[in-house]
Amino acid sequence: MKIYTKTGDKGTTALFTGKRVPKHHIRIESYGTIDELNAHLGLLRDQEMDSHSKNTLVLVQEKLFTVGSILATEPDKDQRLKIPRIIEEDVLLLEKEMDEMNENLPEMTHFILPGGHTTVSYCHVARTVCRRAERMITYLHENEPVPETVLSYINRLSDYLFVLARKLSHDLKALEIKWVPEKLD
Repeated sequence: MKIYTKTGDKGTTALFTGKRVPKHHIRIESYGTIDELNAHLGLLRDQEMDSHSKNTLVLVQEKLFTVGSILATEPDKDQRLKIPRIIEEDVLLLEKEMDEMNENLPEMTHFILPGGHTTVSYCHVARTVCRRAERMITYLHENEPVPETVLSYINRLSDYLFVLARKLSHDLKALEIKWVPEKLD
């Protein structure tokens, strides 16, 4: 199979159904940002970290392919094409992972400046890309329905990435710098 098809040379691309839309369409922006997030998670997964976190990131990356498939399909066509689903258990897994990581982390009393170690920074970059994807998907949802579980999963995933960044800081003994707002006179 050739990678290039030349069908997008005029600024359109095809959804799973074959319908052509502009490459700047919010549906394309949504799953394109999920693809970008997935690439950042691959970079994060390539860093030094415990095997459980790496395995969880692989599961998340696989779920993001499912999310991308859902977003690349018009809502009334997804049943016919047998597109996989994001289910409540996928959201609950992220919650369980966060709860387990939080058990060993110091209480958070302030916002934390991203950084402290390259691995932690990669995690924060992935978190912010996840938030952008969420903004895109909720915008799409205002115009065309997106399954509630997709909205929940992406929202929970950004939370998971924040907690993972804190766990990585803890594991790597990186300094977490608290943001303390300046006092105004």
